[in-house]
Amino acid sequence: MSEWTKICRVDDIPVLGSRRVKREQGLDVAVFRNDQDQVFALLDRCPHKGGPLSQGIVFGTSVACPLHNWTIDMADGCARAPDEGCTPRFSVKVEGDAVFLDATELAGHATDQTRPLAGPARRETASP
Repeated sequence: MSEWTKICRVDDIPVLGSRRVKREQGLDVAVFRNDQDQVFALLDRCPHKGGPLSQGIVFGTSVACPLHNWTIDMADGCARAPDEGCTPRFSVKVEGDAVFLDATELAGHATDQTRPLAGPARRETASP
């Protein structure tokens, strides 16, 4: 049986928007709300170039990555064709007006994933 962590109220998530949940380890989790008051949670990282999905445009059960407009299905975290790849999803439970995430997943799910570094490659220099 799962242990659940209360994150916020449904109304704390903007309609067609998101809210980020910080974790002790790993990237943030993006919690989304669509216009039907459905709530979804994904790692805040596009599978393409690591864009912050929490800053994307929510429509239906999808979010568009703000970097390259990839469409990510919020129910399963996978990019829609012709794009490929998935971002980890997190279990969500809504009871009344409260939103909960699975505590075990928050603590350990996809904590090894990082955001790509932007900018020119750095070369290591030899110490004098």
